[in-house]
Amino acid sequence: HWRCRLPEFLSHISIMGKVKASELRNRGKDDLLKQLDELKTELGQLRVAKVTGGAASKLSKIGVVRKSIAKVLTVVNEKQRAAVKADTANSKYIPRDLRTKKTRALRRALTKEEATAKTLKQQKKDRYFPMRKYAVKA
Repeated sequence: HWRCRLPEFLSHISIMGKVKASELRNRGKDDLLKQLDELKTELGQLRVAKVTGGAASKLSKIGVVRKSIAKVLTVVNEKQRAAVKADTANSKYIPRDLRTKKTRALRRALTKEEATAKTLKQQKKDRYFPMRKYAVKA
């Protein structure tokens, strides 16, 4: 994407803050949170440099660091959701954010069992007065 590329005059500068989500998924939670803390402090320093009139390379790095923070947070949330999903796999109740969204009407609709359930009176009526069978000439 055009916003992700560095301008031509900054092409020689190496970007240290850039991270890959695939690499982050292999790391542990403590390691991820440590990296998140480092990225946030780096972002703070870059913002100070922006106010004090820092170099163009530092200004362009702000976007990269912000994206990196977002990637780390995304991986942390993915891992957390996966852990909760594994814990509640066999339980009766699932946390609201892990349930299927659907629509409000579909969530409130009767289940198949509820829709096909018959009262005791209806069951007796069906048993004692079954559907009549007629032999029709062809």
